[in-house]
This record gives sequence, C-alpha cells and structure tokens, in this order.
Amino acid sequence: MAKRTLYDKIWDDHFVTSRDDGSDLMYVDRHLVHEVTSPQAFEGLRENNLKPRRVSSILATPDHNVPTTSRDNNVDGIEDSTSKLQVMTLDENCNEFGINQFRLDDMRQGIVHVIGPEQGLTLPGMTIVCGDSHTSTHGAFGAIAFGIGTSQVRDVLATQTIAMNKLKVRQIWCENKLSHGVYAKDLVLHIINELGVKAGVGFAYEFAGPA
Repeated sequence: MAKRTLYDKIWDDHFVTSRDDGSDLMYVDRHLVHEVTSPQAFEGLRENNLKPRRVSSILATPDHNVPTTSRDNNVDGIEDSTSKLQVMTLDENCNEFGINQFRLDDMRQGIVHVIGPEQGLTLPGMTIVCGDSHTSTHGAFGAIAFGIGTSQVRDVLATQTIAMNKLKVRQIWCENKLSHGVYAKDLVLHIINELGVKAGVGFAYEFAGPA
C-alpha cells in the first residue's frame, strides 16, 4: 500500500463522491461563520427554502466589526452603521436558524480563527471552512482548513459538503533550531521570500523538521 500524507488521510476520510467536472465532493466537519461573509449566504437559504444541514457543526461569532471599547450595551457600542447592521444581522440569522453563536457579550467571543482552537472546536483530522482567507491557520492543528467564498458558505450551510479539487502536497523541511528572538512568523516569511508569494497556489503544505 502506498504511503499517504496527513492530507491524503484526511481527504480520504471525508471523500463523498466524484463529480462530473472532475472535482470531489468533501464532507465538512466544522463551519465557522462571522458577520461579514454570511448575510448573503443565509439569504440564499431563505430564497431556496433551505435550512442548515447540521447546525451542531456551525459556530458563529462577530469578529471584524467588534468595538475595542466597552461591549456592555452589545451592538450599541458599534458607532459605524454598516458594522452595526452586519452584527445585528448575524444575531438575527443565528436566532432564526438555531445556530450557536458567541455574541459580543459572551466572554468566549473573539477572533474567528482563534476561538476554534481556544474552545476545543478545532481538532486534528478535521475539515474546517470559514468565509475568510485566514482559515488555513487551523492547519497547524492537523486539519485541512481553508477559506471559502460567500456562495460556498451558503452551499456548506445547506449540504455540509463542498466541491473542490484535490491539491498537490509539498513538504517544507526546516532544519536546525530557531535562534533566540526568531519565531514561527519569521521562519514563514523567510520561506515565502525564498519560494515567492504564489508558491502555495495549488498546494497543501506540510511543515516538518526540528525547527
């Protein structure tokens, strides 16, 4: 039997079926939702008379429009009208569809890419999606994680699956140890400088080595 990477193992465990266009339909374990990319997705559910396939897989939280001042009055502390509307709309959508949300006044509320690991909702072997490009950071916990567009947010809400093409896997081996004052971000910026900003297109990266 051929050796499989972590990416291969997770992919095989979540594979549903192959599609006529050459893509695969993959099952999604965890769907993270925030106030910016979800309003149109929820509206898409209403227009098609659909409901979320598995609400227990979804966690919502306001993130990008959260005030840095007191949150005692919830949305009243948001001065920008558009930002306030987005947070209020998230509240309304979560109430309507029965989705668990860490609201502004919830001590667990935070950056959508931090609360998953923080609350034990991001686990090794999972597939994780969110309408935000930073979702790939969950890959540090041994998950296949990536950002999706608003139409895909709708589709995952409705079907608990996503259509995608399998990526190539590239391992980055980091030898030796990091010097004092040099951290993971420094190392990654060096790798990007060496390979170029588009080197990740079409690839899933696995980082390995003593560093």
